[in-house]
Amino acid sequence: NADVDQYNMQAELGCSQQRSSRLHLNQRPCRHGLPSRRCLRPTMVVVCASCSWRWLQGTAATEKEQLPGRKPLAFSLGHLQRFADPHLAVVRGQSVSASPPSPSSSSRLGASLQSRDAMQRSENAWSRSLLTVALYRTCLVHGVRRRAEPEGAQLQCPPPVLYQQRWVQLAFLAILALLSDLVCFSVAATPAVWKTTFNQDPATLIDIFLFTNVFSCFIEPYAINKFGLRIPIVAAACLMAIGCLLRSGLPFLGGEIPEYSTVVTGTMMVAVAQPFFQCTPPLLSATWFAPDERALSTAVAINFNQVGIATAFLAGGVVGGTTQGLQQYFCYISVAAITVALGAFLFFQERPPTPPSASELEKELERASAKGREGESQQKKDAEYSFTEQAGELLRTPGFVPPLTAFVTSIAVTNVVGAFMDQKLEQVGFTDQTTIDFAGAGFELAIVIGGIILGGIVDRNKEYKAVTLACLSLTLVGTLLLGFDKLPRNLALVALLAIGGFAGPVQPINAELAVEVTFPADENAIEAVQQLCGNLVSALLVPLCEAAAEIVVPLPGVGSLHGDTVVLVTLLATVTVYFSTFSARLRRTEVDKATCLVDEGEGVSLVAKEDLAG
Repeated sequence: NADVDQYNMQAELGCSQQRSSRLHLNQRPCRHGLPSRRCLRPTMVVVCASCSWRWLQGTAATEKEQLPGRKPLAFSLGHLQRFADPHLAVVRGQSVSASPPSPSSSSRLGASLQSRDAMQRSENAWSRSLLTVALYRTCLVHGVRRRAEPEGAQLQCPPPVLYQQRWVQLAFLAILALLSDLVCFSVAATPAVWKTTFNQDPATLIDIFLFTNVFSCFIEPYAINKFGLRIPIVAAACLMAIGCLLRSGLPFLGGEIPEYSTVVTGTMMVAVAQPFFQCTPPLLSATWFAPDERALSTAVAINFNQVGIATAFLAGGVVGGTTQGLQQYFCYISVAAITVALGAFLFFQERPPTPPSASELEKELERASAKGREGESQQKKDAEYSFTEQAGELLRTPGFVPPLTAFVTSIAVTNVVGAFMDQKLEQVGFTDQTTIDFAGAGFELAIVIGGIILGGIVDRNKEYKAVTLACLSLTLVGTLLLGFDKLPRNLALVALLAIGGFAGPVQPINAELAVEVTFPADENAIEAVQQLCGNLVSALLVPLCEAAAEIVVPLPGVGSLHGDTVVLVTLLATVTVYFSTFSARLRRTEVDKATCLVDEGEGVSLVAKEDLAG
């Protein structure tokens, strides 16, 4: 009727006038197809009168039809009595007031309501209470109040253009990392065969690999900065393939395994190549992946070398059980390395046609602008910018040290647990070596799976600090449990998998966090610093824990605790407390949230979100 139409027009006008200064309800269409713009204040309710009318007739939405997430409303008699007071404000003309409605407005609304037989007694207090509850309920059923936000806060950027090639890039980097650690630990599962063949300790070969790896970490940032991503990665893949050939000889030609010096030379070549696969994941993620994919991508690339370690323990024991089998085992690795190197040469690319995020485009524009201003002198300066200078600048950046500490702790703990895993499992009753090997493979796979799951979570919520603290705390609990020598066998396995599943993800999450707080610094240099520090601390912590393991701390009722467990628990507790002080800004995320990538036909450009509204 006319009164209803006039009331809707007045409610529409009142809401539009108060939109800039009041709390609003989501602007959903009325379920009866009528206008329903609504606004809400603590003492004022403006609703679609037609919806309220039909609700009172019994045709409004039931509790099951409420908006998702809205809890059913329950009004007691006390609620009805409180709402019975004259707090219903009705919009009249161009004014909105929180005071009780004027007699004229009340009589007009009352006349509309009294036109129905069901509302003939609306004059009494009970009907007035029901009317108020109906209006209030209608607002909550048909709309959800939200906090007032700045203009433009709800604007959404156009989705970035992403290319399927990014998964090819990630696959190559992950497989190359897998093969490099497969070479490093290839003889760890068959030490007796290695000693019989070369009369050398297999631990010596692993030490040579790790020290060469540390040396290569100083070279890798310069090569990436000078030549980009594709050329160094492809060259490193080819270098690894050549090193594998030196270790195995020409595959499957019936020859004998090469001499020890040749095998060591080939192993060192693989060690030189490995940092190019382990230090570039954050750079690859920033270059190819969207903001909500970066932590997942980094987790896969950084932790996939653990699959290589697991493969070394499983396949090495099966294939390399004899000297002839060891030579065949090395041949299989060589074939795989040559195949992947050839694939990288053909399919691995430098960068996508367009950047995947606003922060990546801003970084590219900033670099191009700097080179344009300084010219050749700036390019020469960049080429001479040493890794040590980059590392010093990163360490002075506020917020960089906490994620570096967490990253290093993660590497150190997983390396120490992996090194002493056999002893820990034997002391709780595991005697079968095959079972221990499978437990070790499960530990390495837990690192990868945990990184994928938690990396995906961090991509969505950006809660780097909370997730890292949770992971460090749970790793501490798992390490403490695994240290008890009278722990049940099943619980020891759970503790071992928990250490892998929660300590492993700390590395990729904090690699991305370090990139966030130092933006627009070089992602590759950041990861090189983290990997270098992690390997050095691991090299120091392993002999320290080996010596501390001789110390036994008796604990009545639960057996005893060895000194290596005490060292790890103390380290984890200290780092957890220190990391809780982290409070730096996520600079890269701020850029991604404040600006949008806009396709202008000839290319993409950066546009602020508030400008996008215009």
